[in-house]
This record gives sequence, C-alpha cells and structure tokens, in this order.
Amino acid sequence: MSKSDDERGFLAERSVLPLDRRKPENEKPHYLGHRERLRERFGAAGHSALPDYELLELLLFRLIPRADTKPVAKALLARFGTLAEVLGAPEALLKEVKGVGPAAALDLKVIAAAAHRMLRSDLTGRETLSSWQQVLDYCRAAMAYETREQFRILFLDKKNVLIADEVQQTGTVDHTPVYPREVVKRALELSATAIVLVHNHPTRPVSITLDHAQAR
Repeated sequence: MSKSDDERGFLAERSVLPLDRRKPENEKPHYLGHRERLRERFGAAGHSALPDYELLELLLFRLIPRADTKPVAKALLARFGTLAEVLGAPEALLKEVKGVGPAAALDLKVIAAAAHRMLRSDLTGRETLSSWQQVLDYCRAAMAYETREQFRILFLDKKNVLIADEVQQTGTVDHTPVYPREVVKRALELSATAIVLVHNHPTRPVSITLDHAQAR
C-alpha cells in the first residue's frame, strides 16, 4: 500500500464537520454572557429584582462553573418547590437532580447552614411571635426535609424573645417520643415563660406543626 493510500485511509476515519458548523477556537460558551448580565442586574437592583430561579442560578455559577446553570436551577425548583426548600432538601435528594454532582450538593448544604444560622440570628433577641410566618419560615428551613420526625422546642422569655432553639427528640419516619417532664424541666432551667413546640412530618415534606404554650 502506498503512502497516499495510508493518508486517505487515515482521513476517512475522521469525521469532518462542514466549515460553517465549526466553532471558532476562541468562541465563548453562550451562558457566559448571560452570567455577566445576571450579575449586573443583581449588582444594580439587588435580589428583589430576580425571581427564585435566577437567584439560584447565581449561587450555582460558582458551584458549577463550566455549564449552563439555568436548566439546573429550574429543575431544582421543579423538584422541591421554593428556594428555601431547595436549600433545605437532603444532600442525597439534591444529587438526584440532573446536573447536580456531589460537590455542588454539599456546597448547597453549606449555603443552607449559613442561611439557617442567619435566620436564627434574626430571630434571637426579637419578638418572634409578632410574626408567625417568620417562625414558620425558620422552622421550615431548619427541618422541613428531615428524613426522621423531630420534636423541636423554641424557648421564649416574657417578651416572646427567643432564648434557645433545641431538638429534644428525634424519632422514626412517622413517630417521635415526647416527654412532658423533660420539656418542663428544660423550660425551668432556661427561665422560659413560653414555648413553641414544633414537629415535622417526613411523609409529607415541608409540613410543619407549631404549638404555642405558656410555661407557668
């Protein structure tokens, strides 16, 4: 076989795109311009100018640096509902969403932990019961996607200011024990005058039950 035959065989094995379909080597991915525009909008108008999926996109930019994050953000919201519920979802469920790898799922949980701590700081030292929605949002972020039922207590002083937030018991998927003696004992230790009793429903994600009682 001649050298020219070898060259023809070598070239025949390669698929060659038409010239008009080849991307220039220096052409940037289409999503980079979108990312820049989104950052500019956030910088100019703040988070209120962005819907949930775009704010989630901004978070995902650094977690998933080499991909279009818009479909990932929309898939997460379609699966879990709201931005708070995305951050509250278990790491294992986050990884089930296409485009979310182990590193991105872990980073989302780190962001969730920071957000939860911020909410807790926002409640501490304030009149929490002036806004039940604020309390509910706080509890939902903390425990809505827990896989086991929890019995949680918010201890308040006479001005309804949060003294402590404690998980007293963790049970199974549909049951957790409650010991009134322990609740009262802890309330007395903290000098609490009111308590908010909270438990979640793992069989119904995002379902939280609140009860308010005076600790006399």
